[in-house]
Amino acid sequence: MGNAFDASEFLAGFLVEAEEHLSASTTNLLAVETSLRKGENNPRAVRELFRSLHTIKGLSAMVGIEPIVDVAHAMETVLRKADRAAGALSTNAFEALLAGLRAIGERVRALSTSAPVAPAPPQLLDALAALEITQDASPATVELVLDAGLSAKLSATEKAQLLQGAESGRRALRVDFVPSPARAAEGTTITSVRERIGAFAEIVKVVPLSIPASDTAPGGLAFALLVLTDATNEALAAAAATQPEHVQVLHTRRVDGADPLAEPEAAEEDVGEGRKRGIVRVEVARLDDALERLSALVITRFRLARAVDALAAQGVNVGELGEIVKGYGRQVRDLRGAIMRARMVPVAELLDRVPLIVRGLSRATKKPVRVVIDAGKAELDKAVADRVFPAIVHLIRNAVDHAIESPAERRRLGKPEEGLVRVTCFERSTNQLELGISDDGRGIDREAVAHRASRPVPADDAGLLDLITLPGLTTLDHATKTSGRGLGMDIVKRAVVELGGELSLGTTPGAGTTFTLCIPLTITIVDAFSFVCGEQTFVAPVAAIEEVVEVVPEALVRGPSRHTRFGEVRFMERRGEIVPLVNLASVFSLASREEPKALVVRRNGAALAFGIQRMVGQQEVVIRPLEDPLVKVTGVSGSTDLGDGRPTLVLDLVALSGALSQNRTEVPV
Repeated sequence: MGNAFDASEFLAGFLVEAEEHLSASTTNLLAVETSLRKGENNPRAVRELFRSLHTIKGLSAMVGIEPIVDVAHAMETVLRKADRAAGALSTNAFEALLAGLRAIGERVRALSTSAPVAPAPPQLLDALAALEITQDASPATVELVLDAGLSAKLSATEKAQLLQGAESGRRALRVDFVPSPARAAEGTTITSVRERIGAFAEIVKVVPLSIPASDTAPGGLAFALLVLTDATNEALAAAAATQPEHVQVLHTRRVDGADPLAEPEAAEEDVGEGRKRGIVRVEVARLDDALERLSALVITRFRLARAVDALAAQGVNVGELGEIVKGYGRQVRDLRGAIMRARMVPVAELLDRVPLIVRGLSRATKKPVRVVIDAGKAELDKAVADRVFPAIVHLIRNAVDHAIESPAERRRLGKPEEGLVRVTCFERSTNQLELGISDDGRGIDREAVAHRASRPVPADDAGLLDLITLPGLTTLDHATKTSGRGLGMDIVKRAVVELGGELSLGTTPGAGTTFTLCIPLTITIVDAFSFVCGEQTFVAPVAAIEEVVEVVPEALVRGPSRHTRFGEVRFMERRGEIVPLVNLASVFSLASREEPKALVVRRNGAALAFGIQRMVGQQEVVIRPLEDPLVKVTGVSGSTDLGDGRPTLVLDLVALSGALSQNRTEVPV
C-alpha cells in the first residue's frame, strides 16, 4: 500500500527522545538509591522514573522495537507496585531496575549504529517479575487533612511526597487558581501560573475542580495546585495572580491504625493546559551545515571589505557602500550568535552520565565514592562537548582508581570512608570555560612518578603534569579493567590542547588532586587578533591572549643566554612581574624586525611575551584545523582566510610557550 506506515522515518526522533528519557531515568534511579541509603522512600523519583519508562515503551512500540518494549514493560510493572507502596523500593529492586536501564541503553545504541537489536534478556525479565514490592506493615501515624474530593484525586505516592516534604520542614500548601477570559487576555493561564510557581516551588499535583459558575469563574472551573516550598504566601499568591487568603496550609493529623496512603479506587489524571515546551529538535548535521554556510559569509565579508578599501584607495567615494558593509558585518555577527546559541548544550546535561560512571567504578574498585557536580548554567558548543567528555571520563576514572584510598586506609588516616569526587564548571570569560575535577584522595607522589618515568623529580605541579602526560606512562604494575595502560593522561592532554585549551594540575599529598581544564566555548568561528610578524600575517584567538603591550626597548633586560635556538631572550617588567620576551619571528625562522608590541600569554600561571611587528586588528575568523599529522606543528592550530584567498596560519601561543619553556625539538626552527 502506498500509505503504509514507515517507522524508519521516525527513527532519528525516537533515538533523541529515548536518550533523553534514559538520562532522566538514570538520574531518578540514582536519586532513589541515595534515599535508600538514608532509609527513606523517594516517591517523586519513582513516579518520574515510571513516566520516563512509560514514554520509552510507547515510543519503542511505535517504531517496532519489541525487546525494548518487553524490558520497559517489566520495569514499569515493578514501578507501578512501588508507586502504590508510596515509593518503596528494595535494594534488589534497584539493582534489577538499573540492569534494565542498561539493557535498554544497549539496544538503543545498537539501533543508532544500525546493528541488530538483541532480544530482551530472559534472566532480566524473570528477575523483574520475581520482585515483590511490599508496603511498610506499620500503620502510618500522620495523614494530610484534605477534603474528600481532593484526597480521592491524589495517589499514594503524591500523598507520601507531600507528607515527606512537610515532615522535612518544608511548607505543604494549596494554591487555588480560577481561570477567566479577562485573565487569559492578560496572559495569565494555568500554564503560565505553573511555570511561575514551578520556578521556586515543587509542584506535586495540579487538580482541576468543578465550582459554581459566577462572574469571577464563568467557566465553573478552578485548579488546586498542591506544592512544597519555603516561599511566603504572598509570593505564591503573586505568582498565581490571586490573593494570599487563597493560599492554604495543608495540615497533618495523627491517626490510629488507618492507612492514609491507600490508593484511591479511581484517581483522575492531571488535566488542564499542557505545558508548551517550545523546543524543536534539530539534527546536529543541519546545525553543522548552517555553521559552514555562515563560515562562507564571514569570508565573503572580509573580501567585500577588502574590495571597498581598494576602491577607496583609487579615490572612489565609498561612504554609502562602507556603511552597508558595516551593517552587513553586524548582521553576520548577530547571525553567528544565533547559530552558536542553537549549538550550545548545557554542561549539566553533558555531565548527567557522570554519577552512573562513578557508581560503576566504585563497585569495580570496592571503594565507596560520592560525586558532587556543580555545573551551574554553563553551556558549551556541541562539538567541543563531544570532544572533551572522554577527557573528563579519564580524569574521573583516575581519581577513583588511583587517588581515592581504600576504606581501611581512609579510616586509618582519619578520613571519611566514602571518598569524594567533585566536578565544577563555570564560564571563565565570554568565550572560555573552566572545568575542574578534584578528589580528596592521596595526592600524586612526585618521587614515584619520576622513578617510573626515569626523570628527575619535578619541582612544581607544572613539571609533574608534564611527566604524568608522557605517552605510555603508568604508575601501576598491572593493568586493571579501568586503568593502568598508560593512555589516559596522554589522551586528556591531547584532547585539551587540540581544542586550543589548557590543562593544569594542583596536588597536595594526603589531601587530594585537582585537574583544571580551560577550554574554548566554541572552536569553529572565533574572535581573533591578526598581526604581522616577519612580514607575514598570523592570527591568534583572543581568548588565548592575556594582554597586548607596548615594548619599550630601554626597559628590556637581556637574559644570561643571549643566543638560544629561538633567538635572543630578554625580560620585561609588567606590573611588578618579570616576563620573558621572545621574538616570534625568530621562533619561526622568519626575517626578524623590530618588535614594538608583544602578545602576553600565560601557561600554568607563568607569563611569556611574544614580540611582534604590529597589530592589524580584531575580527571573527573561520578556523580550519590541520588534520594531516604530516603538517601538524606545535604552536600552529589551523588556518583561516582573511579575504585575500590565501591561507593565514592560526597560532596556538599557549602551546608554543609550553614547547619553548621545555626546549622541545618539535618547535619549528
